[in-house]
Amino acid sequence: MGQQQLLLIILGVIIVGIAVAVGITMFTGGARDANRDQVINDLVNLSAKAQQFYRRPTAMGGGGNSFNNFQLTIADTGNANGSYSVTPTLPSGTAFVAGDTTRYTGAAAGPVYIVGCGKETGNNAAENVKAYITVGPVTSGTLVLN
Repeated sequence: MGQQQLLLIILGVIIVGIAVAVGITMFTGGARDANRDQVINDLVNLSAKAQQFYRRPTAMGGGGNSFNNFQLTIADTGNANGSYSVTPTLPSGTAFVAGDTTRYTGAAAGPVYIVGCGKETGNNAAENVKAYITVGPVTSGTLVLN
């Protein structure tokens, strides 16, 4: 083979290698973003459950205008998207606190914070995707932590 043909083969291999590296990076970013969206979607659904509990009379198994004793079911604490917990304190940072945090025991009028920790590595490339939703009697809002 001539020198020109060898040079073209090497150039082709380099271009293919760069394309593969860019493809892997894009796939990883897409998986992270998709997992974050799924966790936020789950958090919105769980906040609707919390607001239903708040409005339901105590005689019917609700809170009677209180978030006290609102709890996540076993099915609500984790799924293929991530793990979820309830806390009366504002979450911070990117570390996920494990433990018995399925029952809310804070102020009656809330707010309730529901924290979700995804399965994919988050923006800091060290810890998993994490977001939380602040649930009040009427409104809710999400915030991404990682």
